[in-house]
Amino acid sequence: MAMVVSGKEVGKGHQAAAAMDAGKYVRYTPEQVEALERVYSECPKPSSLRRQQLIRECPILSNIEPKQIKVWFQNRRCREKQRKEASRLQTVNRKLTAMNKLLMEENDRLQKQVSQLVYDNGYMRQQLHTTSVATTDTSCESVVTSGQHHQQNPTPQHPQRDANNPAGLLAIAEETLAEFLSKATGTAVDWVQMVGMKPGPDSIGIIAVSHNCSGVAARACGLVSLEPTKVAEILKDRPSWYRDCRCLDVLTVIPTGSGGNIELVYMQTYAPTTLAAARDFWTLRYTTALEDGSLVICERSLTPATGGPAGPQAPNFVRAEMLPSGYLIRPCDGGGSMIHIVDHVDLDAWSVPEVLRPLYESPKILAQKTTIAALRHLRQLAQETTGEVPYGMGRQPAVLRTFSQRLSRGFNDAVNGFAEDGWSLLSNDGVDDVTIAINSSPNKLLGPHVNSSATFSALGGGILCAKASMLLQNVPPAILVRFLREHRSEWADCGVDAYSAASLRASPFAVPGVRSSSGFLGSQVVLPLAHTAEHEEFLEVIRLEGHVFNQDDVILPRDMYLLQLCSGVDENAVGSCAQLVFAPIDESFDDDLPLLPSGFRVIPLDPKSDSPAATRTLDLASTLEVGSGVTVRSVNETTTSTYNLRSVLTIAFQFTYENHLRDNVAAMARQYVRSVVASVQRVAMAIAPSGPGCQIGLKHLPGSPEAQTMARWISQSYRTHSGVELFRTDSQGSDSLLKLLWHHPDAIMCCSLKASPVFTFANQAGLDMLETTLVALQDITLEKILDDNGRKVICSEFPKIMQQGFAYLPAGICLSSMGRPVSYEQAVAWKVLNDEDSPHCLVFMFMNWTFV
Repeated sequence: MAMVVSGKEVGKGHQAAAAMDAGKYVRYTPEQVEALERVYSECPKPSSLRRQQLIRECPILSNIEPKQIKVWFQNRRCREKQRKEASRLQTVNRKLTAMNKLLMEENDRLQKQVSQLVYDNGYMRQQLHTTSVATTDTSCESVVTSGQHHQQNPTPQHPQRDANNPAGLLAIAEETLAEFLSKATGTAVDWVQMVGMKPGPDSIGIIAVSHNCSGVAARACGLVSLEPTKVAEILKDRPSWYRDCRCLDVLTVIPTGSGGNIELVYMQTYAPTTLAAARDFWTLRYTTALEDGSLVICERSLTPATGGPAGPQAPNFVRAEMLPSGYLIRPCDGGGSMIHIVDHVDLDAWSVPEVLRPLYESPKILAQKTTIAALRHLRQLAQETTGEVPYGMGRQPAVLRTFSQRLSRGFNDAVNGFAEDGWSLLSNDGVDDVTIAINSSPNKLLGPHVNSSATFSALGGGILCAKASMLLQNVPPAILVRFLREHRSEWADCGVDAYSAASLRASPFAVPGVRSSSGFLGSQVVLPLAHTAEHEEFLEVIRLEGHVFNQDDVILPRDMYLLQLCSGVDENAVGSCAQLVFAPIDESFDDDLPLLPSGFRVIPLDPKSDSPAATRTLDLASTLEVGSGVTVRSVNETTTSTYNLRSVLTIAFQFTYENHLRDNVAAMARQYVRSVVASVQRVAMAIAPSGPGCQIGLKHLPGSPEAQTMARWISQSYRTHSGVELFRTDSQGSDSLLKLLWHHPDAIMCCSLKASPVFTFANQAGLDMLETTLVALQDITLEKILDDNGRKVICSEFPKIMQQGFAYLPAGICLSSMGRPVSYEQAVAWKVLNDEDSPHCLVFMFMNWTFV
């Protein structure tokens, strides 16, 4: 252990040498420590040559042996590690303390709720007893009693407030504050904790949804390492984190005597599908500080019942009501904030078709889209300020966040097609399954920050959007979107991709139609840009390799690029919307490049306990034409607790067009969307469970007899060829062997004995390594995942594997189905024999693999 003392306590050089010879501690002068610290800041772990060079370059270290220099750096690294660990433990301790306080408050609230329920239960018992005694009364007396009861409990009515009277608005604000606090910390709403949302120091918070209340409501309690004033500023900027917010205008600001203010806010939100109208809100927002130093931002709609001024009216929008909601932000000891969020709305579900009403009646969907989204955004910003989140391609977090917002907003604009943005409908071809809309004012749509005038003004054209919606049965949204993301070649058309890429060039309208053969090889490489803290959203660049297209002397590059946003791929997230949005970009990838987002959105519907439908997919438009009496039902809720087996899929694709080619582009777009719908239906049929109660997921064990037989053959062949057991177990049952194979930590994959071997089976580790599913596994060839060195090793070892049945392969690099490099320390290959001792397949086991 090295000790630092003053210069007076340091002896001469020969004394230090004598001390080292005696095995005592080395004492360094401040000058020596300063020199070592300079080197440590540049290189915490210098090599032996670097340490010797340091001694030669610094005369003050000439009396220190290289071994002691090495020990000093070891101790310095140890102290740095201890300091970081102590800081981390202090942070965790602060989080646990705040979380403990939060849980104690939640416990107090639940105890109050239990007391209220006990009181209500006793009251109801008394009422039932009184009713049974009163049955001998005459009907006239009962009517009189009932009338007296209603006279004693009149319905509260708010007097009409003067729109120009700040005192009246302040009265509404104070009422809103009281009602919000009763929901946030009281028992005004019967809250039920969401499944999978367990509190803890690393969890997003305590999430609950309403049960049997007016409208739908969600509540969250969480911790963020941001100061209360910063949290309030972020939360009030709703368009920055609420993806469904189209616009938010503060029309009036009235300061209050307590240092807060009252704002009259008009907000428009997007519709989630093409078959429902968008919503807007006219609200009063009240910001104030409580006596304990907490900040409160509460909000409610202004209606004739509450009083207050009338808000603006917008065509094609349905006025929704925001019941008392808001944010309670309390400072934490040691920094940070404790946040209570309440979202309570009435979205007027009766104004939409019956099949879509679950989208507007589910508190879980509200929790995912607004309440949890607000907490996640705050945590993301807090981690960005500390540098905990990595980002790619040298982009700043704010720039990447802007790209995500533009992709999401552009897709929402395409789905909704507001007339004020310049959208208008084209006549259809006699079938209403695909809607075609055009926008002849793309500069207005793309925004002032995008320089698109050069693209659209020279030739005269605009943007065309083809969109459709359909209902999916028994298809988990997360798995469907993950499949679409990983296997673009299953649904995409290379000619359409080429046409989209051409829109970014000087002559954007050079490819007016779909081409089936354009030299597209189908391979894609994923270049990650950013992901959110909990990996619920990914921003990435997709490089499509192998495009070669010539027409009218227009040559497209071999590689195409897409900016892609993927979210909601966690199948355990209840009520989460799964979405895949992408837009073509060029190689420059400028910050202000124009984006034309297209993609897919899958929103789950709450399952209902009705009889299963005969089909798994159905065109939603045709369902609505039949009428509300015909609806699509899902299987029993008790057998489908893991997944919402009904969901709404919305597809929207945008293209540029030239005026004289508009009809041709519209025909191409309509045909393309229909082909995409057909492809999605095929995929949905493939990944859907075969019957009621059957659940599918990437983490579920395949238990078919064929899989059990395969596990037995793999185990027997490994023991035959190597002389050792693959699985350490006393049980030899096929079912137990399959479980051991499925959960084996190493990636085990089976491939066919063909000229071009394809994978036929993989365990969970193998699927994770290849970043694929059991359904899509058979589309992956062995050659595709190996690099050049790996292919050479396989070619040289293949005769040995077939003759001796077993071979060890050296460490190497392979590629996942998404193009990500994977390193492994060693691989083992062996030949699998069936019950007749005939070769059945090859098995590869990659040990200690990791993504590079």
